[in-house]
Amino acid sequence: MKNVLITSFDMEVGGVERSLLGMLNNFDHQQFDLALFLYRQSGDFLDLLPPQVKLLDEIKEYKTVRLSIKQIFKQKMWILGFARLMAKMSILVNKNEESGYLQTQLIWKYCLPFFPNRKKEYDVAISYLWPHHYVAKKVQAKVKIAWIHTDYSAIETDIESDLLIWRDYDHIVSISDDCSKAFIKKYPSLQNKLIVIENITAPEFIKEMSIVKFDNIFIKKHFNLLTVGRLCHPKAIDNAIKALHLIHQKGFKDIKWFAIGDGPDKSFLEDLIKKYDLTESFILLGKINNPYPYIKQCDLYLQPSRYEGKSVAVTEAKILAKPILITNYPTAKSQVSQNIDGIICDNSIEEIANNIIDLYKNPNKLDLLSRHCSKENYGNKDELNKLYSIINNNI
Repeated sequence: MKNVLITSFDMEVGGVERSLLGMLNNFDHQQFDLALFLYRQSGDFLDLLPPQVKLLDEIKEYKTVRLSIKQIFKQKMWILGFARLMAKMSILVNKNEESGYLQTQLIWKYCLPFFPNRKKEYDVAISYLWPHHYVAKKVQAKVKIAWIHTDYSAIETDIESDLLIWRDYDHIVSISDDCSKAFIKKYPSLQNKLIVIENITAPEFIKEMSIVKFDNIFIKKHFNLLTVGRLCHPKAIDNAIKALHLIHQKGFKDIKWFAIGDGPDKSFLEDLIKKYDLTESFILLGKINNPYPYIKQCDLYLQPSRYEGKSVAVTEAKILAKPILITNYPTAKSQVSQNIDGIICDNSIEEIANNIIDLYKNPNKLDLLSRHCSKENYGNKDELNKLYSIINNNI
């Protein structure tokens, strides 16, 4: 059996984590011995890890990448504390809406020399979540593979610094053709390393989980909208709130919007909901381990994102045969076929509102979208054959 190491941050409820679970549950455990290293062993998805996957022990230094500088100094990890201060000073001159990516990159750059190496050598090491410094510099493996889940045209990174990491990888896996195009545009020298492997879905599991008992908060007389995603800038929940405000201004006050997820923008979004007097109409449901009954019961699933790699939640909504409306983020066409299994609208508050109203007024259109999804088979575990091919051809 070939030894495979897979790394990620944690198993909190999120799209990347759901896609990782899909991959781990569908992996060929007869051919590969899988070990999983999480920088932090937390998250409700930990209990869903398949028993064949060996969960490696935490290493305290790696947990610090998402701790505050104050917390690091409290733990008397002085060198890492000062390294984080250097990273913070570097980011101060690069402030912008998406400075989080650059800041994360700088944290790894300054702290990496003080992080311990992985002693065991593996046949294959997979870094499933950016940034990919750990596997690149701290792990010994015959083959190294990195995953990309986002639209690189929409985020700011230090390209030269990133290339120093990317060069240590034999292959880079993208989750869609559009993701690949955006990545190549930013890193043209890496084109030959790219391969597309879509997020692995588990339709049977999703359908089974969608029929369990849950606290149904949807009222039939209302038109119930649902979004699943982290409460952060890329997911554009702020635009969703503004769109619902506009919808109510146009007289459609029986339309309500629910959002499943947690994240750094929660307080900001709660204030925005109050500002637009939507406390009873735009409901932040928080983190929910099993979103599938909610997806199954909503009237319309929405992804109002500013950008996406390939939204796991949108695919899951298609599996559950829901009508879908997404904004025209750069990779949108890789998710939805216009007017067939969903609607893509211009990424503006007014167009989001107008398209919701149009679907609300046209139940036949909703039914057509739903019926098309119900006829499709969204299972794709054969995508893993591409990964097996990479491994077997290199070892």
